[in-house]
Amino acid sequence: MEKKVEISVLWEIYGKLLTEKQYEFIDDYYNNDLSLSEIAENNDITRQAVRDIIKKGEKKLFDYEEKLKMMKRMLNQEKKIEKILSELTKIQNNYSDKEIANVLENVKKELNCLV
Repeated sequence: MEKKVEISVLWEIYGKLLTEKQYEFIDDYYNNDLSLSEIAENNDITRQAVRDIIKKGEKKLFDYEEKLKMMKRMLNQEKKIEKILSELTKIQNNYSDKEIANVLENVKKELNCLV
């Protein structure tokens, strides 16, 4: 997974555990696509200070993931759901019983809500 995407996902999961500045700066840098200079200017601090705050926040995010593994579980869950949906579609396409088709369609809708 690309680092930018990975940090955005980790920020979404663990962001509220960061300091207010780490949370805000990582959001601005990775999600709002602001440069270090723009963030520094908006907050009346140096570009280096912004970089340091972001780097410390990134380290915390990776530390939380290493210990809690929530992103890994979430990605594994999504893969399993996609596999189940694929199998349900195969069953649905190979059998003509309308009741089975309706049940499978309802199950697929519920699983799609989880992905």
